[in-house]
Amino acid sequence: MELFADLEHIIRGYLPEDKVELVRRAFVIARDAHEGQFRSSGEPYITHPVAVASIIAKMNLDHEAVMAALLHDVIEDTAYSEENLKEEFGASVADIVDGVSKLDKLKFRTRQEAQVENFRKMILAMTRDIRVVLIKLADRTHNMRTLGALRPDKRRRIAKETLEIYCPLAHRLGIEHIKNELEDLSFEAMYPHRYKVLKKLVEVARNNRQDLIERISNEIKERLENVGIVARVWGREKHLYKIYQKMRAKDQEFHSIMDIYAFRIIVKNIDDCYRVLGQMHNLYKPRPGRVKDYIAVPKANGYQSLQTSMIGPHGVPVEVHIHTEDMEQVAEMGVTAYWVYKESGKNDSTTAQIRAQRWLQNLVEIQQSVGNSFEFIENVKSEFFPKEIFVFTPKGRIVELPKGATAVDFAYAVHSDIGNTCVGVLVEYKPYPLSKALESGQTVNIITEPNAHPKASWLNFVVTARAKTRIRHYLKQRCEDDAVKLGERELNAALQPHRLTDLSPQQIQAVLDERKLSSLDGLLREIGLGNQLSSVIAHQLVGEPIEIDVDGNAENHSNTLTIAPALMANMQFAKCCHPIPGDPILGCSTPNNGLVIHHQQCVNLKNAHQLVKAKWEKMQSAVNFDAELQIEILNEKGALPSLMTVIGASESSIQNIWTEGLENNLLFVILQISVKDTKHLANILYHIKRITGVVSAKRNINA
Repeated sequence: MELFADLEHIIRGYLPEDKVELVRRAFVIARDAHEGQFRSSGEPYITHPVAVASIIAKMNLDHEAVMAALLHDVIEDTAYSEENLKEEFGASVADIVDGVSKLDKLKFRTRQEAQVENFRKMILAMTRDIRVVLIKLADRTHNMRTLGALRPDKRRRIAKETLEIYCPLAHRLGIEHIKNELEDLSFEAMYPHRYKVLKKLVEVARNNRQDLIERISNEIKERLENVGIVARVWGREKHLYKIYQKMRAKDQEFHSIMDIYAFRIIVKNIDDCYRVLGQMHNLYKPRPGRVKDYIAVPKANGYQSLQTSMIGPHGVPVEVHIHTEDMEQVAEMGVTAYWVYKESGKNDSTTAQIRAQRWLQNLVEIQQSVGNSFEFIENVKSEFFPKEIFVFTPKGRIVELPKGATAVDFAYAVHSDIGNTCVGVLVEYKPYPLSKALESGQTVNIITEPNAHPKASWLNFVVTARAKTRIRHYLKQRCEDDAVKLGERELNAALQPHRLTDLSPQQIQAVLDERKLSSLDGLLREIGLGNQLSSVIAHQLVGEPIEIDVDGNAENHSNTLTIAPALMANMQFAKCCHPIPGDPILGCSTPNNGLVIHHQQCVNLKNAHQLVKAKWEKMQSAVNFDAELQIEILNEKGALPSLMTVIGASESSIQNIWTEGLENNLLFVILQISVKDTKHLANILYHIKRITGVVSAKRNINA
């Protein structure tokens, strides 16, 4: 039980004895299940789940989360099943473990697809139980701490994924200490040399400025004591990755990044926060535009504080964050602060939890509206690090939007129906362009019309995922409705002299089954969208074979499918078998290529679906078709000219020719020629076979 000692010390700080005993049982099960398994570093595998559970325990999560963290790999890596867990520890723990396991089990064709789909699954898992993803974040944190045992290329890949997905996720959930650690570990793995250099520079700067930091801290404490404000004051060094980002963003050397420290002032209540802000601005001169009030308008992840940047002694920037105790807890722990308050009996500081749940629900709505995982992740990228603006409804409600958001984004943020019927906007009670970005503090009044609808052009300027998905959903729905109406008109025209209403349900169902469609509207939509050919469907419905026009004029033949150029986009003759008039034929209907006519003996029809009966129009062909011949001829002088002479004399022409030398002085020739029908082709072959030196001549139909 030596491995359990540190974890036990943590959980005894906030869990009762009976819950500690349950966690101990979970440890024993996990230890025994992972017996004989080792990590890449050579350590026993059980050290990993214990480390993950310790991270979870330091967040003060409940005993179920700590137990699930200990057991999070047993379903995936051992013989232990979800049912075993449910019997031993209850459904809640088993469900959390199963949720974590499912995130790890996903297999994909490409790394990009895996990353995208893993992220989507993670978001959806959070909506069911946010502890699933908190354990996943703890799991990634410990894996990042122990990256040293892996190859450099693998370390960089994992670090990049961590920066792109797990760090923003931790930030959006408000768990800053996890986000900061993951960023620094990723920075070290991706750029080890830069990390070492910057770390050394910060250590030197820390030693050089220690006296200055103590002086500023003492001046702040003294000022607050003089006015009777009780507060805790302490300096906090910014983490390395944040300093690195600032250097890159401003293209600066390290010596010019003076503000590596931010001072925290923790007070009893909100009134004291604003009193402290006034005292700080009396003590040091504030920098213009650098005062932020996140108490009146919290950040999206629930973070609240007053922030100000001032000019301190010797011109050094002094950054101060002012919080209450509860705000400090939420600033550090984010959504996990909910469990701290739950254990302590408080219920007045669940802002982060509520905001996180609202955000997650919004992501679920987006996921349900988009077509695939890649579209989903593109939509939620803007949801991670939005530079927020805050605007007001006419009744004074605050609406939070990402920077660059327009009135249309605002309308959809208020309600989907308002977005769908939006026709104009008043900003500060004056007309304002729908496409123009809003600014913080503006009052926005949307003008609606009941019969209005979203415009496709809105997609060119909206920035929120909610607005994009709602607009696309409406346009897709409307397009499909219009396609049904168009498909019905086309099919009725093709059915003449019949009508769709004349057909029996059995006739319609037979075609739906053949096309693997669930409804008549689905069939009409496919016709309207151009994925199915109305003439083909019409012939199938009435049980008649399609008749292929061979004279180029189908005006007087209602049951004939013309090959006029206007229809060639939806019908073509297969290149594999080159069917010609007189051949037995079948049509193969495909969504991408329309109707493709094949010879009945074509090998490519063996696995084809949606075959359509077809026949040639019974008259002399006035249109040329391609046919392919295979000829073996002695490789002598004049062999090819003799072939060309015969083909020309037979009222045909050569479209393509390919030759290859064979053994015994033979020449293998493949000719693609133009013919009118099977009789014309037979006449050409008869004359080719009579040429001196021809060993064999036959038609190739890919049979």
